[in-house]
Amino acid sequence: MKAIIALIDGSVYEGRAFGAAGTAWGEVVFNTGMTGYQEILTDPSYAGQIVTLTYPLVGNYGTSEEFTESDSPKVRGFIVREAYSRSEGLDVRGSKGPQDESNGSYNAYSIWTKERKALDEYLKRYNIVAVDGVDTRSLTRKIRQYGVMKGAISTEFSGKELLEMLQEWPDVESQDLVNQVSTKQAYTREKGKGPKIALLDLGVKKDIVESLVDRGARVTVFPAVTPAETILSGNFHGVLLSNGPGDPQKAVYAVETVRKLLGRIPIFGICLGHQLLALALGGKTYKLKFGHRGANHPVKDLKNDRVFMTSQNHGYAVDAASIEGRALVTFVNANDGTVEGLEVPNAAAFSVQFHPEASPGPCDAAYLFDKFIELIKKRHRCE
Repeated sequence: MKAIIALIDGSVYEGRAFGAAGTAWGEVVFNTGMTGYQEILTDPSYAGQIVTLTYPLVGNYGTSEEFTESDSPKVRGFIVREAYSRSEGLDVRGSKGPQDESNGSYNAYSIWTKERKALDEYLKRYNIVAVDGVDTRSLTRKIRQYGVMKGAISTEFSGKELLEMLQEWPDVESQDLVNQVSTKQAYTREKGKGPKIALLDLGVKKDIVESLVDRGARVTVFPAVTPAETILSGNFHGVLLSNGPGDPQKAVYAVETVRKLLGRIPIFGICLGHQLLALALGGKTYKLKFGHRGANHPVKDLKNDRVFMTSQNHGYAVDAASIEGRALVTFVNANDGTVEGLEVPNAAAFSVQFHPEASPGPCDAAYLFDKFIELIKKRHRCE
């Protein structure tokens, strides 16, 4: 089945449909990761976006619930060069996939878990419209040159019709996406008897929660709209501000919560949480031209003069000049110099723009979870 991609600048691309049939619109972005497509699909930070993968072959190892970062895909659409994902055991070129030794049949994927499913089947299950057979290099170059932009993919409408519809649909950045992906009810995860941590869910990834729980923390995940008073009354030892989608300035309720928590309880912010910490301090954020999305972004640790490889997914950044005198810049992006980390020593608060839990990506920065636990123990002397 033919599928059409239309961008607000008037560009139209034609490809082949896979996943669900239908129409989806959103902000078209690209991710440079070579693997981890299921983690990308289920990362709540991609809410409102149509994700283009720059790596040319996608779907060859199938999908498994083991690799999800939330309860379902949060992207609005998916664009790839070549999808090796057909449920019938054929890739887009009509070739058979690897043979299943258990029954001699052929699969369109190769994965070690028993719950494996083809990417095509997985996308159909969650009604995600996807397109392959697209010149993703051309599309990526356009986004790099002109910036991320509103777009649509469809198996139902022509390019002309989609371009007309795009004029009517609102810009994604005008929407409060955090409330769309945040939990509606608080819940607790724990394995040990370590520090009690309140996690403000702005669109949290599963592996952020697990990174704390694996270190013995007792984690209670709260909806994004939770007021500071609720957290402060819960006798928590620390607060983690999670990742999440969209413009941080739209989450005014979360900024107010962070402002009231500052100086009263240790805080660790990740990605959107990092931006909200800056806003709560009186700083500013701005939109990047095409963002940082991938699993190999170099970040320089200014304190220790070291460079880490990090996983990133964000379209906004903190204005360095706006937080001068309010916080210390601890990390910068080695490619473009943007702020990647902050520290507020007198408030026992710090944050990073990248993802220390990786998934997908390198684990170079996982030590930051240990730093947070130690900060809490030093502050509260809790076991």
